[in-house]
Amino acid sequence: MRLDPLSLPVRFDAQDMRADGGIRQVELHRERVILRRAIGGMRMAVNVRVSDFLGIASRGLDNARMLVLVHRDPSLSIPLCVSADADEIETAWQLWSDIFALPQLPDVKPCEPAQRRRRHNAIRARRPKFLVRRRAGGLLNPAAMYQGEREIIARE
Repeated sequence: MRLDPLSLPVRFDAQDMRADGGIRQVELHRERVILRRAIGGMRMAVNVRVSDFLGIASRGLDNARMLVLVHRDPSLSIPLCVSADADEIETAWQLWSDIFALPQLPDVKPCEPAQRRRRHNAIRARRPKFLVRRRAGGLLNPAAMYQGEREIIARE
C-alpha cells in the first residue's frame, strides 16, 4: 500500500476490526480526514481536522515499515504507506510531514485509547462535597447553651 501525498484528496479502504465487514473508507484531504464506517448496522462519518493528529510515525512490521498518521485515539490513526525499502519510507515520511505540517514521530507502538472525561454533574454543583458528607444539625456547641437562667427581654 502506498498513497501519493501529491495527489490529494485520496479515497481508499482501510482495515478496521470494529467496523462491520472489517473495512472503513477514508477520505484524506490537506485540511481534514473523513472516516466512514458502519458499526452494528449504523453508518457513521467522522470528520477530523489534520491539525488534531499528533504527527506522522514510522512503525516497524515483520519485514517492512509502515507510515501512520497518528491520532490520540488509536482507532482514528490512518496507515499511509507500507514498504520494505528504507529510503522510500524516509522520503515518504518527510513528504507527508511537510504536506500536513505535522512532526515526524519516532517509532510509536499502539497504545490504549484515552480515558473518557468525567461529565459535569448538575446535582453535585449545588452543594460542596465536604458539606454533603456532614450531618445537618444535632451537634450544637454546649458552651453557647444557657439553661436554668432567666433572660431579660427589652420590649418597647
